[in-house]
Amino acid sequence: MTRHTSHVQSLLHDSNRTIVMGIINTTPDSFSDGGKFIETDAAVRQAKKLVAEGADLLDIGGESTRPGHIPVTEEEEVARVAPVIEAILKEVDVPISIDTYKSGTAEAALTSGASVINDVWGAQKDSKIVEVAKAHDAPIILMHNEEAPNYDDLIEDMKTRLNKSVQVAKQAGLNDNQIILDPGIGFGKTHEQNLLAMRRLHELQTMKYPLLLGTSRKSIVGKALDLPVEERLEGTLATLCFGISQGVKLVRVHDVKEAKRTVTMMDQMMGKGVRSNG
Repeated sequence: MTRHTSHVQSLLHDSNRTIVMGIINTTPDSFSDGGKFIETDAAVRQAKKLVAEGADLLDIGGESTRPGHIPVTEEEEVARVAPVIEAILKEVDVPISIDTYKSGTAEAALTSGASVINDVWGAQKDSKIVEVAKAHDAPIILMHNEEAPNYDDLIEDMKTRLNKSVQVAKQAGLNDNQIILDPGIGFGKTHEQNLLAMRRLHELQTMKYPLLLGTSRKSIVGKALDLPVEERLEGTLATLCFGISQGVKLVRVHDVKEAKRTVTMMDQMMGKGVRSNG
């Protein structure tokens, strides 16, 4: 177990506060920051900025997963993320998560210094990714996703799909402390289903794993408020507060400074890590 992996485990299981994950996409076509951080120097500057603003860890992605995205080869994805991960770790001392569903990219990223895998397909596109997590003793984030938004009971169907991901991970030898779940807001769901998933997030607590919420600047906010990507901050922060009130442990965001202030205030109001004076 690397020092950063150990730190992530401590954040997840020993810390009571909400953890903030900052997003850096080394892609030309991500829906929010596509093209901004393709160059390694720009990505490093952004990493330093997000850490200074309070990011507990950074999530690096080399392929957009927005609806209608253009898939890239594993080789291209590795070429985008590996140099960036190595360069960032020379400048900042925080754990890095690799946002990928490909086992080869995950292997290259962890070899380059990343310590967490963030899989938007919950190990159900490339099941070898859990073997990579096992080999590196790395935590893995398993997200709910579907090809089409057809559900009998949204949350129960989400649980079934997530349980399948958990079983894939456990069959590879991962332990419960290495598993994080993501309800996949904005993935495989209509707008109404995204809102329903938010309302019923607390029901996923029965699965007994830390929950990550990724709603930053997404269409759930854009459609609700009829706003473009660059004007979705307040709506995003509202989703974070609502998620934390339902037990979310990690939030994945573009706007770290604002999110950090928001989750710190929520944590204090909810009494997380705060001693009561009566």
